[in-house]
Amino acid sequence: VQLVESGGGLVQPGGSLRLSCAASGFTFSNYNMRWYRQTPEKARELVAHISSTGGSTNYADSVKGRFTISRDNAKNTVFLQMNSLKPEDTSMYYCYALSAYGIDYWGKGTLVTVSS
Repeated sequence: VQLVESGGGLVQPGGSLRLSCAASGFTFSNYNMRWYRQTPEKARELVAHISSTGGSTNYADSVKGRFTISRDNAKNTVFLQMNSLKPEDTSMYYCYALSAYGIDYWGKGTLVTVSS
C-alpha cells in the first residue's frame, strides 16, 4: 500500500499550489480521503475530506473558500487545490485514506511553504 504526495513547494502569499496524492495497493474507490497538515508547533489539523464517491466534501474553517479537494477514482488520485495561500498555510501536508471498516493509511507528506 502506498500514498505518495506531490506538488508541494515554495509559493508567495496569494499564490496557488495543487497537491496530488497517488494511491496504490488498495481499492481506492472504497476509501474516503483526507488531507491533513501539521507543523512542529501546532497539532495536526484536518484540512479537507472527500467521500469515496466524491459526492461529499468538508473543509476546515481556516481553508474554506480557498482550498478545494477532489478525486479521480479512475486514476486513484486525490487532489488539493490551494488558492490565496497565506503564510499560516505553511505546513507539511499529508494524504490519508480511511475505509468504512476503519482501515487507514497515511502518506509521508509534502511540504508547503508560503513566504515572500
